[in-house]
Amino acid sequence: MAVRKGSKNKSANKKGGKSSGIIVLFWLAFAIIIFGVYLFNREDISNGVRIIQNVFADRNDPGGPVQPVDPVPAQPAPVQSAPVQVIPHQTETVAQIPPQTVPQETAAGAADQGPPVVQPVEMRDRALYFTQVDRTGTILRVRVDRRFPASPSPLADVLHALIAGPNEEERQRGLISLIPPGSQLISIRIEGATAFINFNEDFQYNTFGVEGYAAQLREVVFTATEFSNIRDVQILIEGRRIDFLGEGIWIGGPLNRDMF
Repeated sequence: MAVRKGSKNKSANKKGGKSSGIIVLFWLAFAIIIFGVYLFNREDISNGVRIIQNVFADRNDPGGPVQPVDPVPAQPAPVQSAPVQVIPHQTETVAQIPPQTVPQETAAGAADQGPPVVQPVEMRDRALYFTQVDRTGTILRVRVDRRFPASPSPLADVLHALIAGPNEEERQRGLISLIPPGSQLISIRIEGATAFINFNEDFQYNTFGVEGYAAQLREVVFTATEFSNIRDVQILIEGRRIDFLGEGIWIGGPLNRDMF
């Protein structure tokens, strides 16, 4: 009986030794895994520890701001270039002056130089001839002086003004124009000392009779021959030369001042 008891004790000791070895190996493997996890996530764990430390520090100091901790180092923000605002160049226009070419400026140049400077316009004195009827009913030729901007086509400028008629001040002086309403200047051609002035069809219809036709021709001829290089005027209607205007007023050839 004693021998059997000893055998049982030896078996129990062997089983106990095996269990202890397994437990040691288990904890050793567990420690290795924990250590490997720590190494693999060391940076995240350190950041977590710092966050916990900051939270406890902020609780001790309520007035202090909470400083967030980024797990990834912040990258510098991309630099965006500010858009360049282009200031359109502004020009001033003056009535009856042809547009002038102005060099375009950059926004910086315009800001440095200030507002654009308007250059003075060269003016010229020109004479126009209108009509006036006195108290006795006599039709008179009256000269008026106006100032016009310098132009490459001064004769056309004064004829357009003549067709438009007297201005307010001139009307108050009793001046009128007997050029028929609707008359338009089509073209001007100068050959030698003769100005070929081309009107539309309305120029040949005057409701004031013979005196009205004579007055309208006198206004045109005297206004045109104010220019030193023009001696006489050939009237054209729609580009054609006709012999008579209205009731027997001859316009088949050039007209000068001595004919009125």
